Amino acid sequence: MGMWDRFRRRRPRMSKPARDAARTGSTRVRASDKADTEHLTSWVSERRGVEGFVEPRTAVSEVTLLLVAHDGEWTRRRVPSVKWAHDFCNDQRLPSYDAAVVGVPQRMREYNSRVRQRRKAAERRDATD
Repeated sequence: MGMWDRFRRRRPRMSKPARDAARTGSTRVRASDKADTEHLTSWVSERRGVEGFVEPRTAVSEVTLLLVAHDGEWTRRRVPSVKWAHDFCNDQRLPSYDAAVVGVPQRMREYNSRVRQRRKAAERRDATD
């Protein structure tokens, strides 16, 4: 054994797909499934004033459908394709938009702000008790 051999670290061998993924930073993204469709359908049926915003595929996620209710409450799920998302909204009689073009509605951001404020107030209350 050479003088510096004990300080060298040996890396475990990776398979070629794992090496490629590690080198490029790409990840495997979970595809949509039946549970996603069931969630979207039940969510729409339990709320009013729902609109659909179809979000395109990105480097980190597949195509998603963002549903926003009249009060800003929202949910997001993966869907098989952009066409599927628009067809789903048409079947549910919901307006659908391309989120890359129109963005997300202000009422969603306001809803998130209200939820954050309530959470902070509850944490302060719990800290003083």
